[in-house]
Amino acid sequence: MLKNLKGDIMRSRLQIIGVDLGGTKIGAGNVLLSKVIKYNNSLLGDYTLNNAKASIDIVIKTIGKLFNNKVRGIGVGVPSVVDRKKGIIYDVVNIPSWKKVNLKSILESEFNVPVFIDNDANCFAVGERLYGKGRQYENFVGLAIGTGIGAGIINRGRLLEDSNCGSGEFGEISYKDKRYEDYCSGLFFKNKYNIDGKTLCKKAKNNNRAALKIFEDFGYHLGNAIKTIMFAIDPEAIIIGGSVASAKAFYEKSMWKQINTFTFKRSIKKLKIKFSREAKYAPILGAAALCLHNMSKQA
Repeated sequence: MLKNLKGDIMRSRLQIIGVDLGGTKIGAGNVLLSKVIKYNNSLLGDYTLNNAKASIDIVIKTIGKLFNNKVRGIGVGVPSVVDRKKGIIYDVVNIPSWKKVNLKSILESEFNVPVFIDNDANCFAVGERLYGKGRQYENFVGLAIGTGIGAGIINRGRLLEDSNCGSGEFGEISYKDKRYEDYCSGLFFKNKYNIDGKTLCKKAKNNNRAALKIFEDFGYHLGNAIKTIMFAIDPEAIIIGGSVASAKAFYEKSMWKQINTFTFKRSIKKLKIKFSREAKYAPILGAAALCLHNMSKQA
């Protein structure tokens, strides 16, 4: 599927808008020939997170700044389970007001082009498979870490087909007193230490001991999460993306120290862990690619 999809993209001169909807911000790009030719982003504050109409309006405005009469479709990645056929999003954990949102219908009415919606981590994984570190792997997990944590699973070169768009939600697995997401994403910094990842990274770069220790603890928990993924999926590689990827120098050592306690030593030796170079654009490119693929199936 993905090889054919890449050919479709390279042959097509259609402009597709890819949207990456996160827990704190929206990133969107106008994609032409597998390149983001224009980018726009918006922040989501407490008010918009708790007000469905306000947050949907921001999504529309973000897309609207990129939209033109050459755009033929919109692909959206969201941090939740999705009814792919109907384009309905359910129970977005980091956007409390989104319990059931028919985003496909809303955006198609607004822009009058086909809209396709999938999980954001799936879009990240597809983006990496087509354009990034995943090009050399047939079986890998794209682990997107930002406000929360989610995974897209590439199996035999294809995005894993599941029933409810819910595979790869490793962040929801119980861990310690909460879930992995509470220890392996931006929630760990925010809820436990009342600091955001960007500020923490700046402190770590200045050799702040407290910041370095927080990242060390983060790496320990992430290592445990990766061991769980290895038991469940046994991938060739894990590709880490999202805002935390750029801070790898501060947690990579403690992460690997914990991974090395994995039961099956041969699996550890074979596992590759890569960090996305396209952390900003991979989910956008993946959302656009999935949109184009769905359009080609309907043609």
